[in-house]
Amino acid sequence: MAYKYIVSTDEMNERLDNFLRIKSDITRSGIQRLIKSGLAMVNGGVEKPSYKIKAGDIIELIVPDEPDTILIAEDIPLDIIWEDDHMVVVNKPSGMVVYPAVGNRSGTLMNALAFRCRKLSPVGAPLRPGIVHRLDKDTSGLMVIAKDNITHYDLVDQFREREISKQYIAIVFGNLKADKGEINKAIGRSWSNRKKMSTKARSSKEAITQYEIIERFGYATLVRVRILTGRTHQIRVHFAYIGHSVMGDSLYGKKMKLETEQGIIKFDRQMLHAFSLKLKHPVTGDIQEFTAPVPEDMQEAIDRLKSFLV
Repeated sequence: MAYKYIVSTDEMNERLDNFLRIKSDITRSGIQRLIKSGLAMVNGGVEKPSYKIKAGDIIELIVPDEPDTILIAEDIPLDIIWEDDHMVVVNKPSGMVVYPAVGNRSGTLMNALAFRCRKLSPVGAPLRPGIVHRLDKDTSGLMVIAKDNITHYDLVDQFREREISKQYIAIVFGNLKADKGEINKAIGRSWSNRKKMSTKARSSKEAITQYEIIERFGYATLVRVRILTGRTHQIRVHFAYIGHSVMGDSLYGKKMKLETEQGIIKFDRQMLHAFSLKLKHPVTGDIQEFTAPVPEDMQEAIDRLKSFLV
């Protein structure tokens, strides 16, 4: 498949490999292999992965088609929160892709689950068995995966009917004015950048995000977030829309560090964690609520921000 990009003034001076990584969602190592193989061209010529792109550069990327394959089981450690014969709840770490795709054929959550679980729902096979929802690569937290078809379809119905409660914590840029609020703004695929979602898309779907302040740090705010809809990148898009992008979000906020009078805090990924998941068990009918602790990198950022208040 071939892709063509024209570099805007906002994107200039980015490394070629990082620019293509963001645009294509392929790993940096995968992009570097494509560049070194001559499958990424800048203005018709070959450049190094470290090339600093310029406004107006025409970049063409060719991604060879890869045939569907079987899901390879890999012995990768997983944080299993809960498991029975029908479903498994995991605490996905940041940096882990949910399922295999071009440039990410191994090391994914599904590779790990294929090794850990004897069976998964065949819905979504071969590469996404049992997947009923997902988290972005750099978002950590809770996911539920179905092991059989009855469970799979029931969970899908619960998500569609908004019967499943998903809550996140996030560190967002700046000081939110209201103690709580709701962002009700439709989201769709951006026409200028197909890897991004937008509140200005030509074709959009309803998206509702509710939030409540946990703690204010002046430079940033710690919020609890509940989503009533499950649009791609919903929380990240909505908070960017109201001018308070998620800290560390290189796609929508580009806030990879926070410079304050007391020092600098760097963020290696977006500060977003799915900490709570409440659902009805598809077979027993029991209401179950699962929680996942704040990951170490987010806690360190929170502690650093708190120290600025002293």
